[in-house]
Amino acid sequence: MRIAIKRDATLIDEGGRVTGHDAGATLVRRILRIFPDSSIIGPVARRCKGFTVMPLESINPDDTVIINMDVVDSLGTWNTVYHASGGNIPKIMNFVWFPVNTLEQHVQVCALALSCALFPTFANSERTAAEVREVVERWTVQPLAQKAELSWVNLGFRLEHVQPRHEPDTPVVLYPAIYLANRKRPDMFMDIVSAVQEDTDLRVEVRLHESHLVSEKAMEYSQLPWIWVGSLTASRASYWQALSHTTAFVATASEESYGLSYVEAMGAGAIGIFPDLPWARALLPDGYPFMYPDGDEDAAADLLRWALTETDRCRAQLDELVSGSFVSWIHDRHSDDAFDREILAAVKEWFS
Repeated sequence: MRIAIKRDATLIDEGGRVTGHDAGATLVRRILRIFPDSSIIGPVARRCKGFTVMPLESINPDDTVIINMDVVDSLGTWNTVYHASGGNIPKIMNFVWFPVNTLEQHVQVCALALSCALFPTFANSERTAAEVREVVERWTVQPLAQKAELSWVNLGFRLEHVQPRHEPDTPVVLYPAIYLANRKRPDMFMDIVSAVQEDTDLRVEVRLHESHLVSEKAMEYSQLPWIWVGSLTASRASYWQALSHTTAFVATASEESYGLSYVEAMGAGAIGIFPDLPWARALLPDGYPFMYPDGDEDAAADLLRWALTETDRCRAQLDELVSGSFVSWIHDRHSDDAFDREILAAVKEWFS
């Protein structure tokens, strides 16, 4: 059974490689690695590095499973393939990799609910799966909701990417996102780090997607002498090299479906400061000490100050919390081995 990945936002460079460091592009590359010789659905047929691009109308539903990351349009995808193939039944698996509650329009929510009721759905975390189940039960009729097929696994990261720690002379605080979107609450992040830098040595690193790098807000940040604002790293190796010297990060997002960037940073040895919200608690061991009441910037600043000035003690406290190595705890629970295994099993179960 062949795999075709549908994500309309995927970009492929002249060399035939998937570009971008956002979550969507990273997941496309991961699926290509798990399923060799797969295809990406695009407007023009093309042979690329290890995969092909195929128009949706060219998909053969007899031997191809479409993993659709554009979940709200699965019904349209089904109809296109059905008619183009002369009436053969398409095989579609939804991949919900984003927070469902960020869909703003009622039509989008209902379209997702119907899509996930009609087609097998794979979610990127237990929280996302619960959100999918809730919207399916709320917005579709009972006979459809009862037949919905749903599986999930935490995304995790590749442990072999982690590089040895290189502690910086001046503590480095990471803005743990590549967008300045409202959901990430960058203004709260800036308020917190601004308060801490008044009495604590630090350097803030902000790496942004090019669409946000040229924003007015990014320009304002770059004028501050203690903040470095730049583009995303050129490769995964340089990304992990940057994480290896990151001391801490402050998460301020109001919602996440999983939180891969936070898990990767902690896996590289950074101390994470989190809002006390369900999405954050899902990533962490019980009793995690670096959580602040959501919206309490003073409490977050105190935790960050502590992490930057008593770094070794903070890491020792995390190790004590898990009765071993906290970094190893993150590795054990957020390795992408589980993702590889579960998505392979889901495709086999639903389409063999």
